[in-house]
Amino acid sequence: MKRFSYKAKDKFGKLVTGEVEASSPVHAARLVRRKGLIVISISSRVSSPITLIKRFRDRVSDTDIAAFTRQLSTMVNAGLPINEALLVLRSQSNPSMQKVVAQVLADIEAGESLSTALSRHPSVFNKTYVSLVKSGEVGGVMDEVLVRLADSLEKDMEFRGKVKGALVYPAIVVVGMIIVAFIMMIFVIPRLTSLYTEFNAEIPLATRILVSVSNFAIKFWPIFLFLVFLFLYFFRAYRNTKFGREKTDAFLLNLPIIGNLQQKVILTEFTRTLSLMVGAGVSILEALSVASEVVNNSVISSALKDTAKQIEKGFPVAYAFARHPNVFPFLLSQMIAVGEETGKMDEVLAKISHIYEVESNQMVKSLTATIEPVIMIILGLGVGFLVVAIILPIYNLTSQF
Repeated sequence: MKRFSYKAKDKFGKLVTGEVEASSPVHAARLVRRKGLIVISISSRVSSPITLIKRFRDRVSDTDIAAFTRQLSTMVNAGLPINEALLVLRSQSNPSMQKVVAQVLADIEAGESLSTALSRHPSVFNKTYVSLVKSGEVGGVMDEVLVRLADSLEKDMEFRGKVKGALVYPAIVVVGMIIVAFIMMIFVIPRLTSLYTEFNAEIPLATRILVSVSNFAIKFWPIFLFLVFLFLYFFRAYRNTKFGREKTDAFLLNLPIIGNLQQKVILTEFTRTLSLMVGAGVSILEALSVASEVVNNSVISSALKDTAKQIEKGFPVAYAFARHPNVFPFLLSQMIAVGEETGKMDEVLAKISHIYEVESNQMVKSLTATIEPVIMIILGLGVGFLVVAIILPIYNLTSQF
C-alpha cells in the first residue's frame, strides 16, 4: 500500500487536504470520495527513511496471513457470521494485521462482499486468495474454501521454510569467509608487510600476490563498492523492464542445478494453488489466469498465459501444457491428461504438487550436501595460502640469523 496526498472540497466548498493509504491513485480517489469530498488532485507521497522503516515494521508477514485465515475458517465453521468473526480477529491480531482487518470489517459493514474488501489490500491478499474467497461466496461453501486455503498457506510456509532453512548454513559460511578475507586484506596484511620491510626479509611469490591484493583492496575499495552499487542499481532498473525480466528469469531457469531447483519450487507452489482453486470451483481458465499473475517467474507466467489461450481455443488442458516442454515437464502434462480423463483434476494436481515437493526437498538436501564440502575445500585452500604467504617470510627471517 502507498500513501497519497490529496486536495479536495467538502460540501460547503471549503478546501481540504490530507493523506490516504491506497494501492493506486484510483483507489485513493475512491477513498476520498467516500468521505463525502470532491477530489481536486491526488499525488503520490515520497517516502522518507523514517516512513520506510515504519512501513517495514508494520508489514504483514505470511505467518500473520496464515494465522488470520486459520482463525477465520475456524470461526466461520463454528457458525459465526463473517462480520462478527472479523470483529473478534480485529482485537486479537497483531498491530499491523489489525489495521487491515479493521478496514476489511469497515468495508463489509458498508455493504461490500468479503472478496471485494480483501481485494483492496493487494499487498496482503494476492489475487489467488481473493479469487478463492469469491468462489466460496458464489458457491456458498465459504467454510470449506477457508479451511482449504488455510491448509494451503500453512503447507506453503512449511515448504518454503524447509528450502530456506537448508540454504542458511552455506550462506552464513560464505558471508563469513568474505568478511574475514576483507578484514585480513585491510587490517592484518598491511601490518605484516611493514614488518617484513623493516627487516629486509625476502618476500616469496605467494606473499607478493597477497600484498598486491591487499594494496589494491586498500586503495580502491571505495571505487569497488561504488561499482557494485552501480551494477546493482542498473541491474534492478533493467530487471524492472519487461524485456529485462524475461531475460534474467530465463537465465536463472537455465542455470545448472539452481535453475532446476527454482523450477521445481515454482511448480510445487503453482500446482498446489491450481489444485486448491479447481477444487473450490474456480474454472481452469480463471485459475490459470490468476496463477500467471502471481507466479514469480515471467517465463513460466508467459507459458501459463499461452496455455490458457490454447484451452480457450478448445484444445485439451494436457495438450496446452505439453506445448511448453522447456517449462512444464512431461510428467505434468501426463498427469493432467489423467485428471481430464477421470474428472479428478484437483486430486491429480495435488498429487503432482506432492511429487514436486518431494523432489525439491531431495534436491535441496543434495545441493547442501554438495556445497558444504566444496566450501570447506575452498576455505582450507584459502587458509593454507594465507599461512604459506605469512609464515614463509618469517621462516626466511629466522634462517638469516
